Amino acid sequence: MAATVAAPVTPTDTDPDRCVSEEEGRGTEAEEEGSQHLGPVAGVPHSRVSKLPLARIKALMKADPDVSLASQESVFIIAKATELFVEMIAKDALVYAQQGKRKTLQRKDLDNAIEAIDEFAFLEGTLD
Repeated sequence: MAATVAAPVTPTDTDPDRCVSEEEGRGTEAEEEGSQHLGPVAGVPHSRVSKLPLARIKALMKADPDVSLASQESVFIIAKATELFVEMIAKDALVYAQQGKRKTLQRKDLDNAIEAIDEFAFLEGTLD
């Protein structure tokens, strides 16, 4: 029985660190030509600093008996590191899904990414 994880191939959220797309570039050119920009760009959702719930991250951190206090900064850093990790492993697993001519990530794609990439060696056997 194969577990399936649905993941869109194209990003739906705006990321402040990513490059400007062609459509956004055209919007910037229109502003430079004299149009006034009175509010947020239509169709672009407001993005949070962290996409994971910080209260849940803090609760998970405090579940560890070695952790008694967790500052907001440490909770944010753990949340951001988790986001980056999930993004990295998902992108690597997506390569294997695309090789199989699929747009949906499956467990076997994650297994292939874990086996092929040395950075994920610590995860070997965790999905068994």
